[in-house]
Amino acid sequence: MTKVAVMIAPGCEEIEALTPVDVFRRLGIETTMVGLDDRQVMGAHQIALTCDTSLAEVGEGLLGFDCVVFPGGSGGAKALRDDDRLMQLMQRRQQAGEWNAAMCAAPIAFARYGLLDGHDYTCFPGIEQTTTQVAPSGRFHEDITVVDEKGKLITSRGPATALAFAYCIADALGVDAAEVRRQMLSPYLLENNH
Repeated sequence: MTKVAVMIAPGCEEIEALTPVDVFRRLGIETTMVGLDDRQVMGAHQIALTCDTSLAEVGEGLLGFDCVVFPGGSGGAKALRDDDRLMQLMQRRQQAGEWNAAMCAAPIAFARYGLLDGHDYTCFPGIEQTTTQVAPSGRFHEDITVVDEKGKLITSRGPATALAFAYCIADALGVDAAEVRRQMLSPYLLENNH
């Protein structure tokens, strides 16, 4: 069974944390919400999130997921960026050829970890000023989502792109999301975006 972990830190963008969890669970993907410091996490907009486990509890088990997802939100992204134990696990994941995904401000964490080096990515408008300083060999793009097959990286721009980000991750993991896209009215949104 496909397994995904969503890393949730205090100050995360709640839409970006919960949208992938919602989509993946609809798709039958085993999805684990992992709190950075604790199972109880307060989001950027004072929405309390209850995670399934914490990083301390899951430990090296993070290496066993098919993809690890980092939501954005400035506070959450900085907390993820600054966690050395998480950095070491994510570096090992990339070396092992596992998928990793980050959106909005969270690519600042991937930049510090060295995951963006020599790879294509996107992020929240303006965040590329930070990522290009930290990871100058990374190649920033303005697309809604960017998939770098070689680096096994999936990145996206911000709250409004959370659904596209989740579907993109599902596609990369080989999960057919067509029916869930239809049920969630994604084609309708794309056809009537005015």
